[in-house]
Formats: sequence, structure tokens, C-alpha cells
Amino acid sequence: MVQQSRRIGAYEVSILHDGVFEAPLDVLIHADGAAAREEALVRWGKPKISIVVNCFALKGPDGITLVDAGTGPSWGEAMGHAPAAMAACGIAPEQVARVLITHLHGDHALGLFDGDRARFPNAEIIVPEADFGFFGDEANRSRTPEKKQGGFAIAATLKRHYTGRIRGVTGAAHPGIALIPLPGHTFGHSGYLIAGQGESLLLWGDALHLSDLQALDPEIGFVYDFDAATALASRRAILERAEREGWLVSGGHVEGFRRVVKNGAGYELIPA
Repeated sequence: MVQQSRRIGAYEVSILHDGVFEAPLDVLIHADGAAAREEALVRWGKPKISIVVNCFALKGPDGITLVDAGTGPSWGEAMGHAPAAMAACGIAPEQVARVLITHLHGDHALGLFDGDRARFPNAEIIVPEADFGFFGDEANRSRTPEKKQGGFAIAATLKRHYTGRIRGVTGAAHPGIALIPLPGHTFGHSGYLIAGQGESLLLWGDALHLSDLQALDPEIGFVYDFDAATALASRRAILERAEREGWLVSGGHVEGFRRVVKNGAGYELIPA
């Protein structure tokens, strides 16, 4: 995939393509029930889910910042290509000063690890406090469905390999970068807003997975959401806010940089 970069404020932001995730259509749900789901799938007209997996590199005066880290080698050969994309940008793992994690799911955080060691030996790991607090407490495992428990192992591994270099945040994540809470996909799922003078960029993690389909019909969700109703509320709110504020947007599963515009009762993500 062609590397895309854009200047936002103090940062040159590059999209790092980690790979492509595929899944059957049964991972999709709809807040209005089975009939609405089937109608949406007919309109969409594709036989399976196929979505990009991204993370981001920010080059700035204070060094290299990553937003998310990809999958590493854990999810097969179709993914795990972010290190090669970093190298193509001239970034070595030792140069990374900090990694901002949107949430503790494998396609965003497993790339922090290289086998049984830290991939980024000099980096501070910045995590939404709500997400790290939830998955870092084993007492929460019993109230989490089994298929949504992966964050607990990631939090434990993060503690082991990045001891003393983990910081939970609730607001300002770094100069010029603010955490925007978007709960629902995970307990503390968040995006990061990079402020610029002419335009700002929101990297919204997994607020939307199938960006074109869900923008037009925000009622469509994924079985991966920890709390579907809360994820839907976050999705609606951030689409409305991004459109109102005129932010550029991208995310873990968005192709390129986009703008959010109204389209009937929903929205559309148009190339920026």
C-alpha cells in the first residue's frame, strides 16, 4: 500500500500499513435487529469483511511518536508489516520515544512486543487510564466475556516488558496531542486529537471498523465491541463532532486521511 503522510501542527504524520484483516459477515451486528442488518449487508454487497490495519508514525521536534503498534507477528503473514513500514520511513525501533495506544486489543498493541522482549527499548508507553486500569486488574476478567479477554494478557505483558515506562492518561497525552474518550469498543477505548493551526487530525482507533458502511449507518457494530450500546453512542457522537469541528480523521481501519461530511441521516468519509 502506498505510504501516506500529512503535516499536522508540529508533526509529520505517516500511516503505517500493518496488513489486512479478514472475517466472515457474521461479526457484524445492527442495533435495530436482524432485518436491519440484512438490509445493510445487501446494500453493501460484499461477501466478507476485509479491512486495513494501520498504525501511525509522528515525526516531530521531540522525536518519534507512534499511535498504536500493529499486530507484530502474532496474527499471521497477512499482518505484522508495520516494522517494515517504519523502516521505509527511516525509523528504527530504538528511535521511538513514545507509543500512544488507543486500546489494548491485539491489532493495536501486540506490536509493542518482539518475542519475549520490548520492541521499543527506549519508548514510554502511553495508554488510556481507563483501559489500562480495567485490563490491568484481573478482578475484571470474570465480568468480561471469554472472547473479549485478550486485553488482560496484553496488559500483563506490557507491565512485564515496559516496567517503569507506562503512563495512564485521561486528557493531555503529549504536547499538541489530546486523548478523546470513545468508550464501548473496550472499556477505555480512546482516540488522539493532534492539534494543528490550519487543520487538526483525530486518530480514532476503532470508533469505526468498516468506515464507509458504518459512517452511513452508525447503527452497525461489530461483535468485538465490549459494550455495543456504548460503542454506538461513541460512534454517533464522534462522527457528529468530527463533522462539526472540521477535523481530518483516520484510524486503525480507515484507508488514508478522510473528512466527515453529512449524507442523509448518516455520514460519509471522503478522501482528504
